[in-house]
Amino acid sequence: GSALALRLEVRTRGYVGFGLSASGGMASADIVVGGVERGQPYLQDYFTDENRVLKKDPQQDYHLEYAMENSTHTILAFSRELHTCDTNDKSITESTVRVIWAYHHKDMGEAGQNYHGSNRGTKSLRLLNPEREEVSSASLPYFDLTNKDVPVPDKDTTYWCQMFKIPIQHEKHHVTKVEPLIQKGHENLVHHILLYQCSSNLNDSVLDYGHECYHPNMPDSFLTCETVIFAWAIGGEGFTYPPHVGLSIGTAADPLFVLMEVHYDNPSYTEGLIDNSGLRLIYTPVLRKYDAGVIEAGLWVSLFHNIPPGMPEFVSEGHCTLECLEEALGAERPAGIQVFAVLLHAHLAGRAIRMRHFHNGEEQKLLAYDDEFDFNFQEFQYLKEERTILPGDNLITECHYSTVDRIRMTWGGLSTRNEMCLSYLLYYPRINLTRCASIPDIMEQLQFIGVKEIYRPVRTWPFIIKSPKQYKNLSFMDAMNKFKWSRAEGLSYNQLVLKLPVNVRCSKTDNAEWSIQGMTALPPEIERPYKTEPVICSSSSCLSCSLFLILLFIVHIPASTVGNTGPFV
Repeated sequence: GSALALRLEVRTRGYVGFGLSASGGMASADIVVGGVERGQPYLQDYFTDENRVLKKDPQQDYHLEYAMENSTHTILAFSRELHTCDTNDKSITESTVRVIWAYHHKDMGEAGQNYHGSNRGTKSLRLLNPEREEVSSASLPYFDLTNKDVPVPDKDTTYWCQMFKIPIQHEKHHVTKVEPLIQKGHENLVHHILLYQCSSNLNDSVLDYGHECYHPNMPDSFLTCETVIFAWAIGGEGFTYPPHVGLSIGTAADPLFVLMEVHYDNPSYTEGLIDNSGLRLIYTPVLRKYDAGVIEAGLWVSLFHNIPPGMPEFVSEGHCTLECLEEALGAERPAGIQVFAVLLHAHLAGRAIRMRHFHNGEEQKLLAYDDEFDFNFQEFQYLKEERTILPGDNLITECHYSTVDRIRMTWGGLSTRNEMCLSYLLYYPRINLTRCASIPDIMEQLQFIGVKEIYRPVRTWPFIIKSPKQYKNLSFMDAMNKFKWSRAEGLSYNQLVLKLPVNVRCSKTDNAEWSIQGMTALPPEIERPYKTEPVICSSSSCLSCSLFLILLFIVHIPASTVGNTGPFV
């Protein structure tokens, strides 16, 4: 079996608690508590029920490797099988987990169950995201793309866009690492940062000022920026390219103008915030073997993607079709491309995302998945092994949503209350394919709610319905909202949508298109939803298991603020 090894280092001489929780809270969590009491180490496997009552687990699956205590800190190292056959334990997979932690200045035995008070916290992590071997970038040159005194509006969600020109223009270099530069105190305000490549035919006048993105008055130049070259989101770290790959800058084929989109989340409508966050790009003149590229795969963002209200589970699928990959790879890279990292992206209703991969119709292992999707923690996940995508392959981004708490339709769109279903694939060698996506046919969706006729020619968006009477002169959005959605109706609508013919999106850089763009294709016959592979669990008897991952958790609490929660790395 495979095991997880953990080392905790905490500024306390009492107990330390560490747990895995579905919600990030104390309810229904898998918990281990340990420490050193009067020179004796102790470690105990616990779990909590839905009422947050702590109980000792009859099957003890955490194994103490060592425990130490000095005058200020307790250090615990322990291990556990990834899959333990114990219903009170959480299986550890490649999905996001909510890690919870707590500590107390007294040990567990001294006063029975001491409540940890405010010494606790939670953080979303991917415990099995393979570590990158760090090539030291300390001495390498870098340049920063940062906002200059952006006034953040006092509203829920703002997307702020600013154009930049890459300062390296005369000689090829490779960017090897991108790091977020988040203004101090704005860690919760800056929700995500995307960097897009824009048309190279722009002139420097576009650099003058930033503007709200997706706004009717925004500069036309923003519309030329479609390819995502980097994505960072709250909770994520920087991104390091593998040693044989770099993001090329400095040649005619490379990004020259880039658009940085910063998503500000200001749910408390705070006024007067001024932000200077952005990105640092570290680069080198020592070229690597391959140039990296990015493909956006999934559902093309539009109103054609929609989700009924009140659904505990609704599945959408975006197709990177056989036809698009066949044409682009066939022309540019018949030997295939190598995918090395994937970013799975949805908004607030997203619950799980899977990237399915088919070769000549035959399903392969999932390219990437997150069955515990957390909107507040999105980053590129490195693949354990690079995956080859060949002509004859097709990819499906499968997104699971919950709209139980919504009373109106949820529409595909750019705001966090709208939805998306996208995978960004980082791959090499770079080819001229930036988007490989699909949209389901809208007319058949509307027939489901009984729409018979629309006014043609279509002059307004969303277009207007002509008949039947109950929808006359309503936009199709209003008609969908007027329909009485029950769970049963939602389910049969879901089955219909997954089988509808799709319109193929197959784009090149600079808004050019492969000839397959705009064609209609039928989604492939596949098993739905994806059947997860059964996990082989092993009970706690396995002591000589291979420990393939060491994680270091350190909680540093300055003595003066013992009452407060410290940062949890």
